[in-house]
Amino acid sequence: MKIAIGADHAGYRLKDEIVPFLLSLGHEIEDFGCDCNQSVDYPDYALPVAEKVASGEFDRGILICGTGIGMSIAANKVKGIRCALVHDLFSAKATREHNDTNVIALGERVIGPGVAQEILRIWLDTPFSGGERHAGRIHKVGQIEQKYNA
Repeated sequence: MKIAIGADHAGYRLKDEIVPFLLSLGHEIEDFGCDCNQSVDYPDYALPVAEKVASGEFDRGILICGTGIGMSIAANKVKGIRCALVHDLFSAKATREHNDTNVIALGERVIGPGVAQEILRIWLDTPFSGGERHAGRIHKVGQIEQKYNA
């Protein structure tokens, strides 16, 4: 799978621990930064990752900041992105099965590298369950997106 990853200053350490893990699973990774602890603005890193996923150039995106909240808000402003903030294993699975998320947001200040790796393993391995019920709901979300981002 081709994965775009980005983090701000509050998430770059977790990003740097996650990248080798993802590579060991056989995924292709492109790192969109940042690589320092000096304050930067999370939208500057969320936007390129979200755009690359929305365009189809990448299969999935991973965003990391202190809590994951800012990154998820920014990513979800990009048409075609379904980004979920996830800090537990159940949500990692459910957000793929029910919401067909294409971007995940994590918080370095909330979870450690071991939990993050398990979340990502589940999120990357779990297929969308499909079905009328879930697909219909995703379609409705797309209609909202069309209405307000046209």
